[in-house]
Amino acid sequence: MSRVGKAPIEIPSGVTININDDIVTVKGPLGELSRQIQSKDISVKIEDGKILVIRANDQKEARSLHGLYRSLINNMVVGVTKGFEKKLIVSGVGYKCQITGSKLVMNIGFSYPVEVNIPDGIKATCVTPTEIEIKGIDKELVGHFAAKIRAIKKVEPYHGYGIYYSDERVVRKEGKKAAR
Repeated sequence: MSRVGKAPIEIPSGVTININDDIVTVKGPLGELSRQIQSKDISVKIEDGKILVIRANDQKEARSLHGLYRSLINNMVVGVTKGFEKKLIVSGVGYKCQITGSKLVMNIGFSYPVEVNIPDGIKATCVTPTEIEIKGIDKELVGHFAAKIRAIKKVEPYHGYGIYYSDERVVRKEGKKAAR
């Protein structure tokens, strides 16, 4: 049996769970999230203040989705209570970013400023001109938006110019050596 899938999810105080057929809705102090369970072999139940994800059989598809749906529901519970956050560093000479309305505007070495629309459900702030902080209740949306920004200008290995996560280790290469 899946070690992840069989672990129960604790329901914190202030969080309400509603299960209608195959739609799980989680409401908490930070907002509301819902997700559809798209497998007939997976069912979700609430017992003794805990959420249980149960699979109907031991077929390969059911086994693979068991831990997945448990993790997704757990991320929903964590999202509506604590939220998720990603920090990006913009590194380079003259590189800077700022929030203008609902857009993130970055000057990152191109001949034009790069504008990225901030999606609904995401709060992006520029702590400093070289740090971007992305917060939200949906882990998938926060991670996707952060990856989208990072993909605009990946870090080059010689000078370290580009956009990277704050906890990412940038591998630096040695430049050419002069012949003696």
